[in-house]
Amino acid sequence: MSGAVRTGWAPSTGPAEPAPTRRRRHWLLIGSVVWAVLLALLVWTSVRDDPPTVREQRSLDQAGPVVDRAVGELARAAGAAALLELSPPRVGSGCRVTPLADGATLRREVGVLAPAGTERTVLAGIAERLPASWRAGVGPGRDGPVLRADAGEFVAVQGRPTGDGRIRLSVDTGCRPVGSGYTPAPSTAGDPEAAALTAALRALGRPADAAPELVTAPCPGGALARTARSAAGPGPAASEGGLVPLAAGNPLLDNPPVYAYRTGPVTVLAEITPDAARLAATVGCPG
Repeated sequence: MSGAVRTGWAPSTGPAEPAPTRRRRHWLLIGSVVWAVLLALLVWTSVRDDPPTVREQRSLDQAGPVVDRAVGELARAAGAAALLELSPPRVGSGCRVTPLADGATLRREVGVLAPAGTERTVLAGIAERLPASWRAGVGPGRDGPVLRADAGEFVAVQGRPTGDGRIRLSVDTGCRPVGSGYTPAPSTAGDPEAAALTAALRALGRPADAAPELVTAPCPGGALARTARSAAGPGPAASEGGLVPLAAGNPLLDNPPVYAYRTGPVTVLAEITPDAARLAATVGCPG
C-alpha cells in the first residue's frame, strides 16, 4: 500500500458551521447584553423609587426625620394637658448592622401623665389617636400594659408605665447604617416655656444662669412641641414645696421626688433629689 498522498486531496477539518447557526449565536449575544442592561435599569429604578424592605436599607440620617415626626404624633395623641416632656434624642453607637459593618441606633422618648390605675386607659386613648397606618394597639406586658405601634420605615413605637404616675413612650430605629448621622432640627425656645422654667428655678432658689436645653418635635399640623430643660444642684430651698405656689394648690403629679403642675399652656415637671434638681417646661401640640 502506498503512503503517498494523492495530489489535490485536502485533509478533512470537519464540516463548516452553517451561516444560520452563526447568526443565531450573534443574536443571542446581543439579546444577553440588552437583558443585562434592562436588568440593571430595573434594579436602579427599584432602589430609587421602591420603599425599603429591610431596616438596613435606611441609614440613621434617613430615619431621623421619621423618628422626629413620630414624636410629634405622640405629643399630639397624648394631648397638651397630659404631655409632660420630650426627652433629648439618644444616639447609641457600637451595634452591628452586619457582621462586618458597624451601625448606630436613635431613640427618642416622650413622658406622659398617667396617675396610678389609669395607665391602660391612657395608653388606649393614645393608641386610638395615632394614625391608622401605625396599627397601634395595647396589650399585656410583663410589668403592665404595653402600647406597640409601627411608625413606618421600620421605626418601632412602644409605651409603658414607669410606676411613678407617668408613662414613657419611646421611638426607636433599631441598628442602622450611620450615613451622615442624626442632626436635630435647629429651633429656639418660645416665651411660655422659657418663662415657666425661669419661674420654677427661682422658686427652688436657683435663678437661671444658663440657656436651657431645648428639645422639639414637629406637630402634625405644622407647629412645634417644645421642651426647655435645665439641671442644677439644688439650693437651700430646693424642695417641691417651693413649687406649690406656682401650682396654685393643684399639682398634676405629687409623687416625690417627682412633681408636676400646669401654668397657662405650659406643663412643668420637676425631679428633685438631695443632689440635683432637673426641670422641664413643655408646650405640646395644638389640639
